[in-house]
Parts: sequence; C-alpha cells; structure tokens
Amino acid sequence: MNKAELRQKYKFLRNQLTDLEVEEKSLLIANNIIKLNIWEHNYFHTFLSILESKEVNTEYLLHILQGKDKEIIVSKSDFDTKEMTHFLLTDNTKIKINTFNIPEPINGLEIHPNKIEVVFVPLLAYDQMGNRVGYGKAFYDIFLSKCNPTTIKIGVSFFEPETFINNVLPTDVKLDYCVTPSFIHAFK
Repeated sequence: MNKAELRQKYKFLRNQLTDLEVEEKSLLIANNIIKLNIWEHNYFHTFLSILESKEVNTEYLLHILQGKDKEIIVSKSDFDTKEMTHFLLTDNTKIKINTFNIPEPINGLEIHPNKIEVVFVPLLAYDQMGNRVGYGKAFYDIFLSKCNPTTIKIGVSFFEPETFINNVLPTDVKLDYCVTPSFIHAFK
C-alpha cells in the first residue's frame, strides 16, 4: 500500500477504538517502553497527544520519564516553514492547543535537536523495515534529519506493522524501534 492509502486505513482503524481501548493500549505501550535499553540517556523528546485523533496517549510515558528524572523535550510546530522548535518541559511550561488541535509549549528553554538522544515519534502506520507514515507534513522527517545519527527513534502504535510501504522517499527517516501494546519491533 502507498502512504495515502495507509493514512486512510489507519485513521479509520484508530477511530474504531473506544476511549477505554486507547487508554488501555497506551498504558501497555508505556509498560513495553520500560523494557527498552534506552535509560542511560538523559534527553528524551516526545510528542503531546492529540486525543481527539486517538493518538497513543503519551501521559503514561511522561510519568515514566519524570519518574526516571529524565530531561523531557516537547515541540512547537511552524506550519509555514515545516520546522519544529524544541523546548524543555518543566513545571513552568505552559501548554496551549494550536489551531490543528496539537498541544504545544508556548515558549521556554529551547533545546537544539543535536542534544536530543531519544525521540518518541508519532505515526499512523509503519512497515517491517522501520519506515513510517505520519500525517504527511514531513515535520518529523525534517526534525529527525537534524538530530545526531545516534539518536534513537522510537515509534509508538496501537497496531502491528504493514509488510511494505511502496512509496518511501529518500528523505524519510526510518525508526529504530516501534512499540505496540504486544511487541517491541527492532529495525536495526
């Protein structure tokens, strides 16, 4: 399947999930994330979930990161430039929902992408080679291309991988892992 078909398929599948299923599956994903060999790192980037889109709820992940005393980075998107600015999440960080329903920090201490060691990546679909399908705006591909080559890229999904995405671009950045409620898929 191509990216457009996969976007349509997985938006439909996510919309079939109940709110309770989203919460239960999100908790299982967070519990599987604990099993990853990533905890020697300090700078973790995560997205803040668009709950009405039934994305994986990252609140559970945030609690784990806070409990492990990690530096948490969240982003603000500029839809004109397709760039994201990254900010340290602190007790003083004010979060606002933008016009696309994305929770974002208003401002704060900016963190350069080359300092980020682990990135939790939102997605709609992914394949067995670690290619991902997002919403089609390329924000994460642009961001991940600015990170260090050693930055660990971890997708989170309620679903298992597709066999193959047939229109992957050279600018698409692959995942190192994808964590589901049942499995940790490694692509290295």
